[in-house]
This record gives sequence, structure tokens and C-alpha cells, in this order.
Amino acid sequence: MIYLDANATTPVDPAVLEAMLPYLREHYANPSASYAAGRRVRRAVEQARTQVAALLGARPAEITFTSGGTESINAVHASVRALWPERPELIITGTEHAAVLESARRWQAQGGQVTTAPVHPDGRVDLGALHSLLRPGITGLVSIMWANNETGVIAPMHEIAAMAHAAGALVHTDAVQAAGKISLDVRTTPVDFLSLSGHKMHAPKGTGALYVSQRVRFEPLLVGGGQENERRGGTENVPGIIALGKAAELAAQHLADGTKARIKALRDRFEHLIHAAVPEMRIHGSPAHRLHTTTSLCLPETDAAGMLILLDQAGIACSAGSACHAGALHASHVLEAMDVSARDAACTLRFSFNRFNTKSDVESAAHAVIESAHKIREAQGCGLAVISH
Repeated sequence: MIYLDANATTPVDPAVLEAMLPYLREHYANPSASYAAGRRVRRAVEQARTQVAALLGARPAEITFTSGGTESINAVHASVRALWPERPELIITGTEHAAVLESARRWQAQGGQVTTAPVHPDGRVDLGALHSLLRPGITGLVSIMWANNETGVIAPMHEIAAMAHAAGALVHTDAVQAAGKISLDVRTTPVDFLSLSGHKMHAPKGTGALYVSQRVRFEPLLVGGGQENERRGGTENVPGIIALGKAAELAAQHLADGTKARIKALRDRFEHLIHAAVPEMRIHGSPAHRLHTTTSLCLPETDAAGMLILLDQAGIACSAGSACHAGALHASHVLEAMDVSARDAACTLRFSFNRFNTKSDVESAAHAVIESAHKIREAQGCGLAVISH
């Protein structure tokens, strides 16, 4: 299999697996225990907290370990709604992940107001419209993702945070796709809350983190034994936490060592090869503000459902949208918010790359995409010239 669906999940890095295995085998003590074995595990958890904090430019005390991005997002929304009931408005965009959209529905069902800020056709939030929507004393939280899971579009979070704070609102960002891929620094982009997930950055599924700025209050979603500095009850997922810490450490190293440029070159090569054979191909999302790992690719008159079947048969793993809605193809709410026609959305595939992909991977995958498109268009009576590579 050639795996080009890293925005859905990433393979676990061997170094991450090696780091976590001792905490599944010999170091299994409860980190809350007072004896030596428990204290050893507690030190490892705190080291992981320091590693995650370093990736974000945060203080270790501002990091709470969770089960992943979805829990972190829900926890923030629930906390702000509970602590600031006099500010009932939540502002999101139409391109948010399902975790934000569903949490927003709950916010509204509990008596709050939800306002959706528009995005430009390139997927970037309309800052002018956002500014006009902010209502001092009414808007409690602005929750906008840092990088989109379908298109890779990167939001202007610095401007969003400044604008929201000027109106007295708190700021949360879903950084699940951004963490480990672009440099994040909560000191220079002072969001109040940030969510991330381990399995998007080469750690296992079921572990994540929530950044809560020391500037703001926080009410835990899960209560119990007072773990995580009383911000998240329940015995810690120690192996997952150790894995996340190691993944964060590795991500920081790769942000500095040229890995980002190598992945971008692979992504660009992939797009170039397909465009050479299918000149009408279009890429969704701002060219200047897009993750180097992601391409949302429209092949007009080429049914994405059929393409997925043929590419799967060819050993290529990709998706037609968010993997969180697997099982049936449906109209992408992200593309709809960007004013992409239903016809073009139905011809769109998402390919997302990771640091284990190779030049051979992308060239073989590009050839498979071209061949598959040729077969589908031929079946539909549309000609397509296929070039060799």
C-alpha cells in the first residue's frame, strides 16, 4: 500500500513505539502512586508534558493530556459556556471539523448562540466579516481551526486572536492538523486554548493534549480523582502520553531539519505530474496558505467514488473528504463553504503526505490517479490522454 491519507491518521513512528513500550511492559505503575515505581512513571509523564509544551511554545503547566482532539475541543466549549454564561455567543466557520460543528450544536441546544463566519473561496476566513460579527460583551468564544483537514488551508490565527481579544472574546483553535507540521507558538499567537491529537503526528490513536493559557479559567469536562492538575479526571493513559511526548519531540526536530521542504517537494511533484496529464485539474485552497502535506484535488468529470475504488485496487490509500465520516460519500461541508459546486466536490479527492513517503510513492500514486481517471472518463465517454512516467 502507498499511504497518502496522513490527515486521517499517521503511521506510528518506530521511535515513538520504542519510547512507549516500556510503559506497557515493566513501568506499569499508576503515576498517582506514592511508591518509587509510581514516582518513576510520574516523572516520565511530566517529561512528556514538557516535550508537548516545547512544541507549542507553552509552559508545561498549561498542557493537559486528553484522549485526543475531539475531547479537547468539547472540553473547551463546555468550560467557556459554563464559566461565562453572560457571553452566550460562539463564533465558528463553516469549514470546521465535525467535532467543532457538533459541539457548537450542543452549545446552541443549551441556550447559547452560534454564529458562522464566512470564508473566502480560497478557504481563508473573511477577517472583515469576522470583525463585524464580534460583539463585545456577547461573544464568549471564537473557535477556528488553525489548518483545515480537507484542504490544508492555514488560518490567519494571529489576526483572529488579536481581533477576538479586542472584542473581549476568548480564542480556541483546533490545531489537530497544524501541530507538528507548521511552527506554532502560543506566545506570539496568543490563543487561549489549543487542541491537538497524537495520531495526526505519528503517535498512536487515543491520546492528545489541550493547551489552556494560564491567563484564563478552566472547568474540567471530566471530573474524578483530580488528575492532570484537576483539569481532567481519570487515570492517565501513560503509554499514550509517553508516545505523544516523543512524537512532539520528533516533530520539533523535523520542523527544523528540512523535512518540511522535502515533503512539500513530494506533494508538488505529485500535483505537477497529474496536472501535466489532466490540465483541467484544480487544487482547492489558498496556494500561499496551504499545508505542505495536503492536496485537495478536483478532476472534473471524474467521479470521486469510482476513483476511490480504482485507487484502492491499485494499492493507493487516499480519501474523498474527512475520514471522520467514513462509510458513505457525502457533500463536503468544507468545499460547500468555499462555494465549490456540488459537481466539482463530487470529483474531488484528498491526498495527504507524511515524512515516510518517498519519491517513488508519489510518482506511482500519480500514475495510478491518471490511469484511474482515464478509465472512469472512458467509461463515461470522455477522452483523456495519459502520459507515461
